[in-house]
Amino acid sequence: MKPWLGMTLLVLSVGLVGCGQQDREKDTTPDSDYQRRLIERLIDAAPGDIIEIPQGTFQFDRSLMLTTDGVTIRGAGMDKTILSFKGQVAGAEGLLVTASDFTLENLAIEDTIGDGLKVNNGKNIVIRGVRVEWTDGYKTENGAYGLYPVQTENILIEDSLAIGASDAGIYVGQSRNIVVRNNRAEWNVAGIEIENSIGADVYGNTAINNTGGILVFNMPNLPQPGYQTRVYDNDILNNNTENFGHAGTPVASVPAGSGIVINSNDRVEIFNNRLANNNTANIIISSLHTTGYSNSAVQDGFDAYPESIWVHGNTYEGGGESPDGLDLKALKLALFGLNGRFPDVLFDGYVDDAKFVDGAMPEDLRICISDSVEVLNADAPNDYASPRVAGGEFKCSLTHLPEIQLAFM
Repeated sequence: MKPWLGMTLLVLSVGLVGCGQQDREKDTTPDSDYQRRLIERLIDAAPGDIIEIPQGTFQFDRSLMLTTDGVTIRGAGMDKTILSFKGQVAGAEGLLVTASDFTLENLAIEDTIGDGLKVNNGKNIVIRGVRVEWTDGYKTENGAYGLYPVQTENILIEDSLAIGASDAGIYVGQSRNIVVRNNRAEWNVAGIEIENSIGADVYGNTAINNTGGILVFNMPNLPQPGYQTRVYDNDILNNNTENFGHAGTPVASVPAGSGIVINSNDRVEIFNNRLANNNTANIIISSLHTTGYSNSAVQDGFDAYPESIWVHGNTYEGGGESPDGLDLKALKLALFGLNGRFPDVLFDGYVDDAKFVDGAMPEDLRICISDSVEVLNADAPNDYASPRVAGGEFKCSLTHLPEIQLAFM
């Protein structure tokens, strides 16, 4: 580890707000062994501690870990306090947290071997003003996830930035009660992804130059199915980057040029978004059956069909001119010609016939498109034999989903 020239003193302060510990302890030793001292701070942390990391770029060659509840880690800003893992040789993440009542704010995590920040099995998680970036540009060798809470409850991710993840820049999986707001995700395979999670609000974000902008997925063989996600008031623009995800992963099946993608998820409301110039389609609604996932690998009882989907109040510009993948290119050429474009909403056509009542899907399970846009039913179940631009079958509305409430917001 190199000493940091020009920085003569490092200040690492831990705020102890527990009973009888009101003073702040300051570490003013030189910066030559910062990694060791920060690791020790994390190991020795007590509930209520505030670990402040000052302005500067700090090099790490191994993962950091926190297992204590009630800790805040705070930097001086996402462009001022930089934790660089460019020389990482040990560990699977930049920072791994297995704790509750945790806050990370105002710093950057760069160039990790694996995920940037992973939070596992915690409650009451706040991630604010955090940048995770792979600084050599997007490539398959980058870590999979930037910000990665999984199997968590009560999560707020806000005012953050994710760049270059080979899976998802901002990902929340197998979790409950989620707010993802006012972030920016760019040059990732998936900009923002909510997967197998219950109760999420995704709003005020910008997803630009990813392969897919915002994904709401259900995947099989995970502990819980997901449902009840609102995606609203986001800017979802120019998500046309080639898919550089690892072959065989679910996200590798996302076509370049995807704005919002709903896959096998239920009770999703998409409204008041601004979608523009996503070259396959601005919105894609699909089933696990079109992801290339083997049916033999799916557990019994998995519901692969997207249901109770309501799209309304969005604005659209461009998109659909250059779909990704041979099947979609051929479909576009056959239906709309060389200079035509796909409609703004692309539906793969998979429905669960077993749920039909008197020959129709129950009202509360329908896919409803209230916007004044066309919908292409691609007829994927029949190998795209009879695709059609849908008429009134999608003209309906559903009940609004409830707002997600987090006590600490």
